[in-house]
Amino acid sequence: MHSKVKEQFQVSPPMLFFLIHAMQIGVGMLGFQRIVAKYSGYDSWIAVLIAGIIISMLISMVYFVLKTNHNDIIEIHRNLFGKWAGGVLSLIIILYFYALGILVLRTYIEVIQVWVFEDMPTWVLTLLAGCFFYYVIQGGFRTVAGLCVAGVFIPSILFFVLLMPLQYADFLNFLPVWKHSLKNIFLGVRETTLTYLGFELLLLFYPFIKDGQRSQKWAQLGHWASVFVYTLLMIVTLSFFSEGQLKMTIWPTLTLLKIIEFPFIERFEYLGISLWLIIIIPNIATAFWGASRGVKRLFSIKQRYVIIVLMIVMAFTVPLLDNRQAVNTLNNVISQIGFWVIAAYIPFICIVQYIAQKMGRKRSS
Repeated sequence: MHSKVKEQFQVSPPMLFFLIHAMQIGVGMLGFQRIVAKYSGYDSWIAVLIAGIIISMLISMVYFVLKTNHNDIIEIHRNLFGKWAGGVLSLIIILYFYALGILVLRTYIEVIQVWVFEDMPTWVLTLLAGCFFYYVIQGGFRTVAGLCVAGVFIPSILFFVLLMPLQYADFLNFLPVWKHSLKNIFLGVRETTLTYLGFELLLLFYPFIKDGQRSQKWAQLGHWASVFVYTLLMIVTLSFFSEGQLKMTIWPTLTLLKIIEFPFIERFEYLGISLWLIIIIPNIATAFWGASRGVKRLFSIKQRYVIIVLMIVMAFTVPLLDNRQAVNTLNNVISQIGFWVIAAYIPFICIVQYIAQKMGRKRSS
């Protein structure tokens, strides 16, 4: 069951920068400001930073578990909890990764339907997405990693464009700093969770990293690049919107793009939404690849057949989420599950691994 991956299918450690960063910069970036500001107001940028520090510590925990085992989470579950309990835990993680992919896809389709093509049926976009992701995941992990590189480099123009609303900024909004209670700040930290989700896929693709034990610095750099982007975007948003306006704006990032004008392009947000496709494709591809890889490892089924089944299930599931309320409910549910995966499950597996390691040493001595 050991998941030794041949070198030709592996990627170099620096690729982890792009894999982690591309997984974290996704559809959450379009509207996370409103949700965080609901609790932390003008102190939301502090909540984003604190969440970044916590996630950095969790990445270190993930590395502790992976470095000790030199394997993926499916095998680790089997070693620590046995075949059946480990199998159930693995299945929950696989379903979570699959749901994460569906969530990102459905949220992006909603953005397209609201901002660009109002009458476009959900099933058409889902079918196109299914064919595309089947083709990409078939190409293997290196293809998915290549998409992550493109997903970081190509849309980077948007980052500089999003600084343009600073000409209308009012930085007095931020004074006095830390005017919210610790409870409200930490409620904001919790709401930032969905934005940073994705790094936990490292639990599945770790064997595909050459010299994985020495790759942690690249994972941390990728994560801190995400923290920098989110903190800066939050500062730009808070300096532009009042708290009242922000509570009423579903997608603040797209609204910021809407005010940007160039002589050669009137509706810049359309270009922004198109570029966002390149940002979210690596999110979805990596999540679906993780789910298919997990099923392959758990049930010893060929990954190609697993991908076909996952894409068919997706084609039927996504169109059922046919209104804003359904998408919002899915967002809340996956956000809660994601929060518990990183806040409870990762520390738990780290503690169990530490105890198992100590007991192993005692037996050997």
